[in-house]
Amino acid sequence: MRWSNLSQDVEERARLPGYGEEAIVRHFDAPEAIETRFYEVRAKSILNPVPKASRMPFRWTINPFRGCTHSCVFCFARPTHKYLDFNADRDFEREIVVKVNAPELLRAELARPSWKGEHVALGTNTDPYQWVEGRYKLMPGIWEAMRDAANPCSILTKSPLLLRDLKVMKEIAERTEFSAALSVPTVDERAWRATEPHTPNPRARLEAVSELTQAGIRTGVLVAPLMPGINDAPEQVAPILELAGEAGASYVTGIALHLRGDVRDLWFEWLAANRPDLRERYRQLYRRGAYASREEQQRLTALVRGPDPEAGQRMRGRIEPAPEREPQNPGPAQKRLF
Repeated sequence: MRWSNLSQDVEERARLPGYGEEAIVRHFDAPEAIETRFYEVRAKSILNPVPKASRMPFRWTINPFRGCTHSCVFCFARPTHKYLDFNADRDFEREIVVKVNAPELLRAELARPSWKGEHVALGTNTDPYQWVEGRYKLMPGIWEAMRDAANPCSILTKSPLLLRDLKVMKEIAERTEFSAALSVPTVDERAWRATEPHTPNPRARLEAVSELTQAGIRTGVLVAPLMPGINDAPEQVAPILELAGEAGASYVTGIALHLRGDVRDLWFEWLAANRPDLRERYRQLYRRGAYASREEQQRLTALVRGPDPEAGQRMRGRIEPAPEREPQNPGPAQKRLF
């Protein structure tokens, strides 16, 4: 990205719910990306507790950003932007909150006597390596704090940008439990550009898996979400499994699309504009709520696991956004797809 296009002068200030000080607002506008506003804030806390009712295998998360420029149509974290008085649609992609004090805040919180050194997951709500990280460089300081505290942690991302920080991630892995996962819903170019319009090339993500694995870091591949009629053809899934195997991935997990609240409404709007032929199919599949029928979920996850559970990896549970204690570039997608 051409970071010279990021405004250096303070162009305006804004007050966001949950943040005491006014945010500094900067703008980015270039042919490579949509017009985006960055709200630089000083967060009050950075370690976010996961609700006890959650099925997640970890209790703490970190989100150095709010909102995500990846613009994935299916993103389950979109509704969290409403806590900031933004909408879950375009605002989630264009109004990005940057917690500029995240590294120093994390270092202080990890040093508290009350902190028990529990596992911390990154990448649960928004991607820490979305392209805004190329400008703000928050992750090196976050990883250094984790390394110095020898605190167990993990990262889920769609971006090979994390390789920039490979050295410090290796140092964490030498001191404590550390793992990485790359999200690769598809390597089919049409499906990728349609559903993840501003993400790095999925094949580059799989190359990152190879580099991480060669560096001795346990790394997996998340084939999620699996979307009926969009990325679920066997000939679409098979190349991911083959490339993940060649990259030395420690595991591959498949998760079916789930549609809750605003995400459900946005998804059906997207179908109406791009895949009207699938609307009725989705109405039937998701007629009972956020999840597809059990039979459909089994069909989708079997694409990754294979008919024999021993042949693949077992589904590890659905990923859901964890609320925060604080209120929380390829070309555009085509109008008619596939």
